[in-house]
Amino acid sequence: MTAQPVTDRGTWFRVESGSAGSAVRRAAERLGVQLGLPEGRIADLAIVAAELTSNLIKHAVDGVLLLRPVRRDLDAGVELIAVDSGPGMADVDDSVRDGHSTTGTLGIGLGAIVRQASWFDAYSRPGRGTVIAVQVFADAETERPWVGGLARPLAGETVSGDGYAWRAVGDRRQVLVTDGLGHGPLAAAATDAALTAFRNAPASSPADVVGHLHRALSHTRGAALAVAEPDPVAGVLRYAGLGNIAGVVATGDGRQRGLVSLPGIAGHQRPTIRQYDYPFDPGSLLVMHTDGVVDRWQLADYPGLAARSPLVMAATLLRDAGIRRDDAGVLVARSWS
Repeated sequence: MTAQPVTDRGTWFRVESGSAGSAVRRAAERLGVQLGLPEGRIADLAIVAAELTSNLIKHAVDGVLLLRPVRRDLDAGVELIAVDSGPGMADVDDSVRDGHSTTGTLGIGLGAIVRQASWFDAYSRPGRGTVIAVQVFADAETERPWVGGLARPLAGETVSGDGYAWRAVGDRRQVLVTDGLGHGPLAAAATDAALTAFRNAPASSPADVVGHLHRALSHTRGAALAVAEPDPVAGVLRYAGLGNIAGVVATGDGRQRGLVSLPGIAGHQRPTIRQYDYPFDPGSLLVMHTDGVVDRWQLADYPGLAARSPLVMAATLLRDAGIRRDDAGVLVARSWS
């Protein structure tokens, strides 16, 4: 199998055979070397990659794995997200114990992954499949992320026109989801311009940031995008969007409230930009996604998912609600302490 380069956006692998598993392991090791992980942690990373792909090959249906770099302050590590629609597990916490098995194997795979990981999370339901997310940094442990996202290209494309980012500027935490117009490299270029402009934007309101992005995308084919600013201390979510980006606030009592994005394309014409404020109490979740994800999902259909990490939630929704004939991207953010 030809080696695939791993970019900052990551590389998706379809894992159906031993050769695919070997390709993932080699790519993970190369990425670990590029990021400066010590030799011992690269060996740990190889174990994680081998166990994840082995599980996909033996037990999964439609098993895929996303490999990408992940950054935390001044450190960089490797992140692997394995997604499948296989038989699933009734109790993930029970399944990570060494010796547990539902298929007659030794059952040591998930336990080995947890031991080598700096951070681990998973969600699984019988008959619905499994999502496992792992980070390997130079040190042994890292804190649970408050936000997570992932995007994948439509079938047949190598790059996705969908993307996302988050940033902390002063006392503000803001997130962006963007969908470059169309598909392929030109859509990806529009999204890349939006991501760069977002990271460099002044510390201002979501509406002002959207205006900044609109001006920055004038040389591109344009994008639908939305910027949100969760503020659980003030109990408010500030939101401004243009085009077909869906936003939902999910509360602890199971309710979901849709957020308003106005018509328009960032980078083209003179769109109306308006900010809306919504209640966002501690325990609330923000879910944003592009139109490559159908909006008929309900968190109530996934018992226990709201307690998992934002990354695992995003991967689960992308698996079940993403459509293959379009780029698709999901971001989830939760309140923080």
